[in-house]
Amino acid sequence: MRAGQRCVRDFDLVIAIAHGEVLEDYQEDQRGHSCLVLGYTSGGKPLHEVCGSDPSGTSVIITVYFPEPPKWVDPKTRGKVE
Repeated sequence: MRAGQRCVRDFDLVIAIAHGEVLEDYQEDQRGHSCLVLGYTSGGKPLHEVCGSDPSGTSVIITVYFPEPPKWVDPKTRGKVE
């Protein structure tokens, strides 16, 4: 749903995850193990995907967004929390 709202194409989600890198690993998340992946769209725009798995072990995309200030200084660096 968020991907559509943020105009992220399915193709770009697949490319970004397939070639992405895990930035943060949330092993202790109360909803279950998940991670933040940085990938790039086919147009080269940075894209963050929070991924996890359902109880059957199937991978799921929880949300996607473009990392932007003030929350992100650059695609790999969080901004200051005030």
